[in-house]
Amino acid sequence: MVSVGDTIGVEEEFHVVHAETGELEMAARQVLRGADAEPELHRSMVETASSVQTGLEGLRADLLEKRRSLVEATGRLGLAIVAAGSVPGSGSTPSQVYPDERYERMAQEYRQLVDEQQVAACQVQIGVPDRDLAVRITRRIREWLPTLLALSVSSPYFAGHDTGYASYRTIVTSRWPTVGPPPDLGSAAEYEKVVATLVESGVISDAGMVYFDARPSARYPTVEVRVADSCPRIDDVVLLAALSRALVTRAAEEDAAGRPLPEAPQVLLRAATWRAARYGIGGHLVDPATRAAVPAAERIDALMAHARPALEARGEWGVATELLAGLRARGTSAARQRAAGSHREVVLALAKETTGD
Repeated sequence: MVSVGDTIGVEEEFHVVHAETGELEMAARQVLRGADAEPELHRSMVETASSVQTGLEGLRADLLEKRRSLVEATGRLGLAIVAAGSVPGSGSTPSQVYPDERYERMAQEYRQLVDEQQVAACQVQIGVPDRDLAVRITRRIREWLPTLLALSVSSPYFAGHDTGYASYRTIVTSRWPTVGPPPDLGSAAEYEKVVATLVESGVISDAGMVYFDARPSARYPTVEVRVADSCPRIDDVVLLAALSRALVTRAAEEDAAGRPLPEAPQVLLRAATWRAARYGIGGHLVDPATRAAVPAAERIDALMAHARPALEARGEWGVATELLAGLRARGTSAARQRAAGSHREVVLALAKETTGD
């Protein structure tokens, strides 16, 4: 019998850039001819999806192989890939959506939102065989999602300048009508009714356009944790995957124990997300449960304490603590980018990190 958290997978989005100048290149079609990857909204981006995995070691190996495939394909074209929420050129190049009917329809409907959606995310899929439970899990984990975002921040630059944010990707995507913390829903029927209303009203064209920070998948028996920026270092991707699965597992245990669904005002959940996007782990974060601002380090420690039973049960506590220590020691990608120099140096350093493993 399949249990919650038995399976895990990761989807990574990448920017395609010139290997020498660091400028975005509208070359997804050429890259995809020789890579194990899929198109994304813009021609300057591609996406990979791991196969279904059960352990972190297999997940890491699979993600590395997907990246190697992209490195080989882009290298033959004088290009490179970058795993980061944004690059300095994001939002400043003319929009060219990938030639796909769905993407072209989105471009016509959402105009400027699509033009500026040159941002990349890292999404973790955790197996949850029961869809009612999946909806309740998204509600139970939402207080922790801003902390995951704070650990992943990698998009300080947008439209040619430093935005002042650690994750400007979060700000760019927040303008879409179906983005943000998971809503106050308790069953699959409630969720599907909301999605159907959004589609029927013309706000979105299909269920795949529900972009909540965590959602039940529109295609698979999974919960998708979608809050994180794309991460240049595989170590950080594996850490996010481990923590996301642990949060989902703990939420399922709380549900089985009959604990009430947590209450938190949407305004506080959104504020917590904004705070994480603004400062990453470099300041205070909002705790939606206690309704207080706390040092980011304190919130990270609380996340680890909460996740620890699930991590230990899978034999992943040691790996997770080691990966977190590494992230804390070197700082977030956003902080490293600001220390890298010119915009070209930022992009080339990101490309090197993306392919360094």
